[in-house]
Amino acid sequence: MARRVLQLIGSFHNGGSERQAVQLSRLLIADGTYEVSIAAMNRQGVLLDEVGSFYDADIAEYKIDSFFSAGFLKQARRCAKYINDNKIDVVHTHDFYTNVFGMAATYFARNGRFIASKRETGGMRTAMQDRIEGFAFGRADAIVANSATVRSYLIQRLVSADKVQLIYNGLDSERFAKNAVRVNVVTRLGLPDRAEIKFVTIVANLRHDVKNIPMLLRAAAQVNDANVHFIVAGEGELRLSLEAMAAEIGVADRVHFIGRCDNVAELLAISFAGVLTSKAEGFSNSLIEYMAAGLPVVATNVGGAAEVIEEGVNGYLVASDDDKALAERLTELAKDPSLAARFGERGKQRVSQDFSLDAQLRNTIKLYDEALAK
Repeated sequence: MARRVLQLIGSFHNGGSERQAVQLSRLLIADGTYEVSIAAMNRQGVLLDEVGSFYDADIAEYKIDSFFSAGFLKQARRCAKYINDNKIDVVHTHDFYTNVFGMAATYFARNGRFIASKRETGGMRTAMQDRIEGFAFGRADAIVANSATVRSYLIQRLVSADKVQLIYNGLDSERFAKNAVRVNVVTRLGLPDRAEIKFVTIVANLRHDVKNIPMLLRAAAQVNDANVHFIVAGEGELRLSLEAMAAEIGVADRVHFIGRCDNVAELLAISFAGVLTSKAEGFSNSLIEYMAAGLPVVATNVGGAAEVIEEGVNGYLVASDDDKALAERLTELAKDPSLAARFGERGKQRVSQDFSLDAQLRNTIKLYDEALAK
């Protein structure tokens, strides 16, 4: 009889953690070593259709208003009953909220190994949230870190090194190997269709200022090439203020906010370069997506960026908030298409070698096996 794992996902909105959790669930179901159940704290989001393509069971939902409410305890006990009734062997959580909720549910269940995940370093959580998550890590049997930088961050926070396992995000490179008809894509996205335009793209949520889109806007103002345009793909409450800033500094005609992008591979197929401007990160999915699409990358040297970008080989690293350096590197790439092409090809090779779906699946199953063997 196959052992059973519960994937506890925050929601099915189009975020990095959510995409990785959905992808891992699909891989585990196809593999069959573990029988997979899926639950969520919010059963909403665009990724729900994708889940329905490979998972036909009911998705349990555990909505809460606050960790400090009676509702939290009620939902945690509901989840504990689910764990026990379904004889779940491993509960795998994927972000701050599910880490804390999963800690409580497995405590009440008195059954199943608890594996938490950490995909970020500092800058995203309050001091109180850090303390609460620290309790969760203390109860976890293992913690998945998606970069060596995140692993080191956890160890510095006095999390046992033996608990923290490095498993890089996996990527289906084949999705990004397809060509797209440029005129069709730009028309659908409402972008200018002049062939000479080079699109520099950032894929990031606009809900948190840690993504530092203002750095990109300031860099755009310093790129003195009318044919270099910038695409901001993402949704969130910061969009209006960012659009206002673009107009204020005179780059609104070259910076295009397209909202949520449901086909990132198609967008990257018409792009010239990819950028990351975050102040803090764990390991950015966007970076390996850019590289899988064959784009040169310019990124802030935060989180795990240096673990995938080799300076001057497949991209450039710049200091956080250094818009001048970002502008200079993008100008350099725009003036030297052959250099950009070399960077892009080397990036594709790196992703194919080190960030495969097979490696992610194999390492995750190994972690589950080791946790159950203890």
